[in-house]
Amino acid sequence: MAGIKALISLSFGGAVGLMFLMLGCALPVYNAYWPLFLLFFYILAPIPYCISRRVVDDTDSASNACKELAIFLTTGIVVSAFGLPIIFARADVMAWGACALVLTGNIVIFCTILGFFLVFGSNDDFSWQQW
Repeated sequence: MAGIKALISLSFGGAVGLMFLMLGCALPVYNAYWPLFLLFFYILAPIPYCISRRVVDDTDSASNACKELAIFLTTGIVVSAFGLPIIFARADVMAWGACALVLTGNIVIFCTILGFFLVFGSNDDFSWQQW
């Protein structure tokens, strides 16, 4: 039952994050849909870590180069997702208020992705690999 509560709270967090992203795009004051390119970053962010978990054997307690590379690539994707709205705002492609809404959505979405891996990342009885 604890897994269902975690799944519901993570889906709520994802919905709130996407709401902030859509508000930054679709409010009549801002009316610029360029921040929707961040959806690609949301999709790409967990992929290197998921691939490295499939490739790497977790029995070794020492650091692994594949896992370190995956964390590095994920960090680059996350930093790029935070930098793109700021670059758009500096170039006057979007307003600073929309940038603030999009950055708030970024924080919520990436915390949701992190929460997903913290809750369902272990190989317990209830893991995301069952789905």
